[in-house]
Amino acid sequence: MPEPREPKRARVVLAEDHTMVRSGVRALLEGARLEVVGEAADGREAIRLAASLRPDLIVLDVAMPLMNGIEAAREIRGADGKVGIIVLSMHGDRAYVTEALRAGASGYVLKSAAFSELLKAVDEVLAGRIYLAPSVSRTALDDYVRRVRDEIAPSEIERLSARERQVLQLIVDGKTSGEVAALLALSPKSVDTYRSRIMRKLGIGDLPGLVKFAIRHGLTSY
Repeated sequence: MPEPREPKRARVVLAEDHTMVRSGVRALLEGARLEVVGEAADGREAIRLAASLRPDLIVLDVAMPLMNGIEAAREIRGADGKVGIIVLSMHGDRAYVTEALRAGASGYVLKSAAFSELLKAVDEVLAGRIYLAPSVSRTALDDYVRRVRDEIAPSEIERLSARERQVLQLIVDGKTSGEVAALLALSPKSVDTYRSRIMRKLGIGDLPGLVKFAIRHGLTSY
């Protein structure tokens, strides 16, 4: 009799900017018989790998340079409505969890949790279900469902276009207009225009205010 075939392993892209953490998570996933097909150190690279590799699951750190995990999730979900997305974060605030869900994540795991919780999230998300860290799940999920049901106004971050959110993250991460322009293939003048437009849309008049806003909405690599 022919030997039974080994079940197909789920394919995973892992995005985390800290090499040691990424290596540890990779070892965990591979130990659970998942296939890590790509690794990224920032959100932009995660988007590129998602498009080229078409994985079953993407695990995204929130705080990454160039583009954070929540914004990357939003871009990835826009291009592929079927891929599972799990966000890893140091933050259990309801605002972070809600933004991750609105961006298209199906799982939210705190970095302070045991590795077993990440594996539980992987199982749930691959099965088509939502998994949230136990410490934030009920409140965050209730808030999200209420927002969808009542169709309330978009969150503050949704006032900004995808490009404006990219520019905002790079500015608050300390990049000059010239550096932002080089990274996004814009002119420095265009970057300054984006900065003014962002401030006007958000009603914020200075850089410290932008930094506070970005931190509150998970748009930094901090």
